[in-house]
Amino acid sequence: MDINTRIEETLKSRPIMLFMKGTPDFPQCGFSGRAAQIMQACGITDYGHVNILGDPELREGLKVYSSWPTFPQLYVNGELVGGCDIMMEQYESGELLKTLEAVKSSA
Repeated sequence: MDINTRIEETLKSRPIMLFMKGTPDFPQCGFSGRAAQIMQACGITDYGHVNILGDPELREGLKVYSSWPTFPQLYVNGELVGGCDIMMEQYESGELLKTLEAVKSSA
């Protein structure tokens, strides 16, 4: 299976997917930790997450797939929302909560 197919299958597995360094409970960088905190602040605890540190092929493939060079990367319904800075901006404006709650309520 090529890397783009792997990424697409992973994205289809959950409506909310966070590709990050580490896990929500044990983030391996400050930005991934902040992303997990933003999700928690939004009341979202049931979401997919992938530790990209354990899979170099996935880590590099995602950078190309998303045209986004850094991690974490948050996807909602298969669409890239962005990294930590964009998550924070959308959280502060209330936009992220609306997006995440819409997905949560449709599940």
